[in-house]
Amino acid sequence: MKITEKLIVSFLIITVVIGIYFFYTNKDFYAYLVQEDGFFENLTSIFLFLSSFYLFYFFISNIKLKSIWWKMGIIIMIIGLFFGAGEEISWGQRIFHIESSKFFNENNSQKETNLHNMIVDGVKLNKLIFSNLLSIIFSIYFLILPILWRKNNFIKKTINQFGIPIANNYQVIIFMISSLIIILSISNERKWEIWEYTFALTMFLIVLNPLNKKEIIE
Repeated sequence: MKITEKLIVSFLIITVVIGIYFFYTNKDFYAYLVQEDGFFENLTSIFLFLSSFYLFYFFISNIKLKSIWWKMGIIIMIIGLFFGAGEEISWGQRIFHIESSKFFNENNSQKETNLHNMIVDGVKLNKLIFSNLLSIIFSIYFLILPILWRKNNFIKKTINQFGIPIANNYQVIIFMISSLIIILSISNERKWEIWEYTFALTMFLIVLNPLNKKEIIE
């Protein structure tokens, strides 16, 4: 683990401990930390943006050297991470004091300018897609793909071909332990803001130094 990664991991540990500490000692300050556009939500957005920008840098640096499949995979990840970062802060709506349009006021559960809080036919997209579906996808990504990448040559070749960064062991362990600690230690629904931040920071670590870095970046 390089010094940069050690600093990022240390920052993760400190911030998670701070969140848990104030949950038990100062409920008002805890509420401040996990509120909309609060400390943890902004950190989530920052690390997702950093991941997106970092991948964009490598896309530009390797655009003449890599295959069309690699370019497609990297572009999808860049867009996905950028979209997640923008959605997290409702595309700067509260930061820049922008009023929601009539459409979002009528169809968004929080009356915000974002898609993940939309309600379609009485179903919240946040629960259907961003909670249930993405939970399955991320479980596969963190727990299954690293094993398949090591064990199956066809899957390894395919993953590398599309430029998909695979998590190192320490990144998986950090994410899993942090997730368990947050879920088991905090009995408040806003704990998911801290968990999302943990996910975003871990993704940045993976993009920064993936298991298959030599195959997809260097």
